[in-house]
Amino acid sequence: MKMIVALVKPHRLDEVRAALNEVGVHGMTTSEVKGYGRQGGHSEIYRGAEYTVSFVPKVKVEVVTSDAMMEPAVEAIATAAKTGRIGDGKIFVLDVAKAVRIRTGEVGDDAL
Repeated sequence: MKMIVALVKPHRLDEVRAALNEVGVHGMTTSEVKGYGRQGGHSEIYRGAEYTVSFVPKVKVEVVTSDAMMEPAVEAIATAAKTGRIGDGKIFVLDVAKAVRIRTGEVGDDAL
């Protein structure tokens, strides 16, 4: 099993969710997060004063899939989140040692 962690722009979340549903991934966890990468934040003007926003708002999407579904899920996220501009985000894939569905006791891919 694999855990996919994607950091995407907040306005792309609905597109990412729809793309994952299309490829057969029907569960996800999201969190509102802040951070910066190469863009290092940006400057804004508020009431005539310019200030720097060091941390850019993002949405962290976490999905656990079977090994076979990992590539289609990563492709779906990458396609749906892409705007072609700096700050589109990142996708990380990690190994998952075990998953247990608490209600039924199912283990592994059956728990997904």
